[in-house]
Amino acid sequence: MPTPARLHVAHALHTVFGDGERVPDLWDRGLGEDAALGQALLGLCLRNWGRLQAFVKPQLKDPDRGVPLGTRVALAVGLAQLAWLPGVTDFAAVNEAVGLAADRAIGFPPHRGLVNALLRRAAKDRGALRAALDGLPARMDRSPFAERVLAEALAPHGRSAEVEALWSRLSQPPHAAFRLLKGTVPEGLEPDPALPGCLRQAEGAPFPRAWLESGAGMVQDRSSQALLAYAWEPAPARMLDACAAPGGKTTVLALRHPGAGLWALERQPRRAERLKRTLAQRGLAAEVVQADAAVWLEEGGRSFDLILLDAPCSGSGTLQKHPELPWLGDALDLPRLVAEQRRLLEAAVGCLTPGGLLIYAVCSWLPEEAAAHREALLAAQPGLRPANIWPAAFGTPADRGEGGTSFFRPDPMTWEGEGFQAFAFTRS
Repeated sequence: MPTPARLHVAHALHTVFGDGERVPDLWDRGLGEDAALGQALLGLCLRNWGRLQAFVKPQLKDPDRGVPLGTRVALAVGLAQLAWLPGVTDFAAVNEAVGLAADRAIGFPPHRGLVNALLRRAAKDRGALRAALDGLPARMDRSPFAERVLAEALAPHGRSAEVEALWSRLSQPPHAAFRLLKGTVPEGLEPDPALPGCLRQAEGAPFPRAWLESGAGMVQDRSSQALLAYAWEPAPARMLDACAAPGGKTTVLALRHPGAGLWALERQPRRAERLKRTLAQRGLAAEVVQADAAVWLEEGGRSFDLILLDAPCSGSGTLQKHPELPWLGDALDLPRLVAEQRRLLEAAVGCLTPGGLLIYAVCSWLPEEAAAHREALLAAQPGLRPANIWPAAFGTPADRGEGGTSFFRPDPMTWEGEGFQAFAFTRS
């Protein structure tokens, strides 16, 4: 029977390629010490799925005939171990994959012999297998959605010719970033030299799980930390985090402006309860409201001096963190997302006090999710004016104004962090 790590990976691959859904956040729960193997193996399968399938196809008796997903998953899991995980023995890689194929729930038992034969042949020269897979074109691992995302990420910075270089960078597993909330920095974490307040894992240091569970620190991507390191002098009396769960940005707002009243909106009941628990664990006070943000804002009668709207989006800036997205992005309903973003923005503007600050953000590189909204607001709301609250280096040359930029979109070729776009306005 396959080990739990390989079973978890197979189930996650079925979730993506069978159900067309994202890998669940807690897909590796219960793996314990095997979690590292599972995470590495799933990442390799997702990041190289196109090339793994292309390698297998010409070795089939009938290459044009469809292959069941269970067989493709078993072969991908086996080949990925043989090619890129030298610490896994030939026996384990082959036999565990055959076990996956034999599993009636996630495999295709009639193809046990096929899986065994192909993997045993590949195991005879693992170096040649890796060279063959690495030699296939990287574009085989990119969907039309991924191609568009890469182009849109590079275009504003005048780097349109660097698609392959960006894809190569995004194909490497990301490094986690952390933020200290209280106490002292634990052993194994060190300051990020390029971003004050950000912490990185030292080479070879263990993941600081106990520190995180204690509430003394949190994981937060570098882009989120840079986004919230805005320069804005007025002290807000009332703040709103309009799409707040899981609570990282709410936490930073509470710490930056401890004297302000803070409201945090979350539409889903379970996520709202999780948000309450997170804030309580961190000793932070906020009025958590379980409601649809657009409806709640449109009801009127409320005003805020600072509004953060981290809107629902395509997530196209998180290809590195979520390697399943290239295979799911083409099915996204972008027009629906864009319409929801526009509605939220218009409602948020209506609740912004004179002199207040509105920050809109999405973890996306697509222009219709940020640049288009910014232009539309400037045209329709003469009372809004851009606020240069971020260092100029976080914007393109065209975005930079006096003292900084009001349009946050770091160069993806030089910035190590998720692909974020954000803009800031004040209201006169």
